[in-house]
Amino acid sequence: MTLLLRSSMLICLGLATAAADVPLGLDAFMRVPEENPLTPKKIQLGRKLFFDVALSRDRSVSCATCHDPKLGFTDDRPLAIGIGDQKGTRRSPRLVNRGYGRAFFWDGRASSLEQQVLKPIENPIEMDLALDELMRRLAADEEYTALFEAAFERSPDATATAYALASYLRTIVSGDSPYDRFVAGDFGALDPSRRRGLEIFRGKGGCTVCHLGPNLTDEEFHNTGVGWTDDQTADVGREIVTGSPGDRGAFKTPTLREVALSGPYMHDGSLETLEDVVDFYDDGGVANPALDMDVEPLGLSDAEKADLAAFLEALNGEIREGLR
Repeated sequence: MTLLLRSSMLICLGLATAAADVPLGLDAFMRVPEENPLTPKKIQLGRKLFFDVALSRDRSVSCATCHDPKLGFTDDRPLAIGIGDQKGTRRSPRLVNRGYGRAFFWDGRASSLEQQVLKPIENPIEMDLALDELMRRLAADEEYTALFEAAFERSPDATATAYALASYLRTIVSGDSPYDRFVAGDFGALDPSRRRGLEIFRGKGGCTVCHLGPNLTDEEFHNTGVGWTDDQTADVGREIVTGSPGDRGAFKTPTLREVALSGPYMHDGSLETLEDVVDFYDDGGVANPALDMDVEPLGLSDAEKADLAAFLEALNGEIREGLR
């Protein structure tokens, strides 16, 4: 069960969090699980955990290693790199605005942030740390034991760790971009090229079929042909969760917020620049039996492509996180 909390309600309830000051353009409502209400003490603890290399087996990486605040809370690698320089199979997703999400990981195998946050810690090619060992580390640390006691009135355990990390992730938000200011009535916020790009985004480019709403994503799963070769795909994507052949090669639509800050692109990091992404969709993706019906050649001119890429840069805004 979830509570639908508005920022002003959070303030009235004394739950002062990042959601209490929502950046321009974002939804003032964020779904928060009833069993894990946002509190400043949970957020403080979650932030400390997020940046701590003690969450990896050899103490070499933290959550922030793959989710760098300076890069929109992702990294600049095509594929994630875990302990021992082990290469993952997918790109590290951006974490901005994941508090608004409905499904997590590229294939949507987690339905809440609470379900998602511990999996990279346990994954042998990511952080490779057993949860019982993590609890021993946290329980042996006086600062952590005090923080868990303050936030949860108990010693460190896996559930409280997940709740704290999820609470912090809900504070990572991005808005107040030139696009948001333009939509709010500041017509000087976008130059002529970006205005033309917005028209293409909403019209000829068909981008709003999947990238819509305040967070510029439908939170659904689509096959665009990325990673598909010889009528097969090395990564079956959503199919691994649903078991449906119709979901083969389908991946979650990412938010476009901070997109110009966080290349390379796609779930496999196969497209280096925004211009490459625009070219990919202009070509109609990669043909395959499960290709999404809305993916088709666009017929954009070189000038239209340049304007669309310029508009995407206008989706970078102000990133906020933690307690403010």
